[in-house]
Amino acid sequence: MKLLSYYNATLIEAGLDEVGRGCLAGPVFAAAVILPKDFDNDILTDSKLLSEKKRDALREIIENQAIAWAVASASETEIDEHNIANASYIAMHRAVKMLDIAPDFFIVDGKYFKSFGNKTPFKCIIKGDSKYAPIAAASILAKTYRDAYMKKLTPQYPQYFWDINKGYPTKKHRAAIQEFGSCVHHRKSFKLLAD
Repeated sequence: MKLLSYYNATLIEAGLDEVGRGCLAGPVFAAAVILPKDFDNDILTDSKLLSEKKRDALREIIENQAIAWAVASASETEIDEHNIANASYIAMHRAVKMLDIAPDFFIVDGKYFKSFGNKTPFKCIIKGDSKYAPIAAASILAKTYRDAYMKKLTPQYPQYFWDINKGYPTKKHRAAIQEFGSCVHHRKSFKLLAD
């Protein structure tokens, strides 16, 4: 299924998405992507629906063919201080500020977004990462960058298996927290142990 731009006009639109909201550890990552209007890729879709191999291949394509792209994050400390939703918006705005081109319009995956004073108009789209190419591209970049970040932390914290679970609340991850306690990369405001 071919994904489209939200506007097929002359507006410069940036797709925004985040990855890592439901994790127990690590930052939340977000990406902003501006694609050419004629961008066409048959496998591009929501990053959660793709294998790691396909995500990595798409990352290279997006980075090479996008008009502009950027990836940013908000730390565990910021998540604990501002809550995960606000930290996600912070990461998205950081990614937007890093773009080489200022977009005319944002299309954002999900139901909510906070402008934080940014005057650029936006549209929130539920399941936008499976409907619109710029959001899907943002989801791919955010996911691949966050996964790579968590893998880099793994040698220092092998007991948590972050190379496999990427910080998500798997049974094995929670069991490791139960046995070894939490570390500096765990989100203190999250419920780390299951009932």
